[in-house]
Amino acid sequence: MTTATTESTGTGDGIPATTSSRATKVLGWLTLAGFAVLVALAFAWVPEDTRITEQGDVVGQFDAVRLMFVHVPSAILAYTGFGLTFLASLAYLRWRTDWWDMMAHASAEIGVLFGVLTLVTGSIWGRPTWQTWWEWGDVRLVTTLVMVLVFIGYLAVRRIPADVAVKARRSAVIALVGAVNIVIVNRSVDWWENRTLHQQSTLIARKIRDETLFTLSFSFAVGMVLFAWLLLHRFRLSYLQSQVEQLEVDEALEERRAESNMQDGYL
Repeated sequence: MTTATTESTGTGDGIPATTSSRATKVLGWLTLAGFAVLVALAFAWVPEDTRITEQGDVVGQFDAVRLMFVHVPSAILAYTGFGLTFLASLAYLRWRTDWWDMMAHASAEIGVLFGVLTLVTGSIWGRPTWQTWWEWGDVRLVTTLVMVLVFIGYLAVRRIPADVAVKARRSAVIALVGAVNIVIVNRSVDWWENRTLHQQSTLIARKIRDETLFTLSFSFAVGMVLFAWLLLHRFRLSYLQSQVEQLEVDEALEERRAESNMQDGYL
């Protein structure tokens, strides 16, 4: 991992003033360029979704289908974030190192971000497609909501005051339990096909037009670059926070030693 080469924060030597680096700058510019190309492809190249019925009526999702290029990658990136949290939590429980704990924390936050985006864009897409913003009987909607809420709870537990090791261990256990829902969410349309408004994967069934398939694949690539950019920044933020906290502890100990020495001198 490339380290930041910036000036000191002033709180101690060797602590950078930013989470930025050459790698994050490159990823950031690639993300911006990718989004610009994606918008052009989605609106200028991909046709609207229309079909002609036997009666001659034109039906389909029309322009609403373009939400696919945000909604589907967001769902995949939510899976990625929570899956990485699961793996990092396993690694923490095995080796008990702060690095894995910080990785789990960082990826969980990003997973929640994309999980919420998945729910929001899905609701917006569902309104013109299913004539409803939300359907509590839809097993995929409900399981996705539960998955996101579990990891929001994971982040809440991390904010409860406790010993660092205890907090990390508690969080890791929650992550292991919560990650089980990733499989349930992903397979829900196959396991409970009569209890969901969602269709089965058109990508696997190869029912997507070539230009739509290319644009969707491109949106996955742009999303992964964005995910890497966010993960690097969030991980480094956790690292800097840990360094500052350790520095504050060391300074407090030095002050106590100095006070103790002064008291001994007076005696």
